[in-house]
Amino acid sequence: MARILRDVLNMSIATLIAQRGTCTRAQVGCVITIDNRIVSTGYVGSPSGLPHCLDDGCIIGLDGGCTRTSHAEAGAIAFAARKGISLEGSTMYVTLSPCTSCAKLIINAGIKRLFYLKQYRDISGLELLGKAGIHCRIMGVE
Repeated sequence: MARILRDVLNMSIATLIAQRGTCTRAQVGCVITIDNRIVSTGYVGSPSGLPHCLDDGCIIGLDGGCTRTSHAEAGAIAFAARKGISLEGSTMYVTLSPCTSCAKLIINAGIKRLFYLKQYRDISGLELLGKAGIHCRIMGVE
């Protein structure tokens, strides 16, 4: 039996975590690792204590996206910050490539590698990450 690769394992976990998402438009999951160990996770959902899309519906912004929710990447980065976990040099696995706002958070958090499962409709986040020297790669779960 072949041993599962860590990148595949972490993306599989991000896919599973996406199922916790509470937005009816997209379920996105995120895993952040340091030295191949998971240090934080996140999924699409409303900020703590606020109504979820599942309960009250989505609020659609001018760009066509839901503004009620926080993105999976932001949730994972915020959790690490709240717990005092530095993400310098870490790797992020996310099921949908980041938007521009999340790309800025990723850059400022010190994340150095990003793997994603599907490409977001707007690729400006990926372009920004590339300009910042962050290694980005699309991958599949085998």
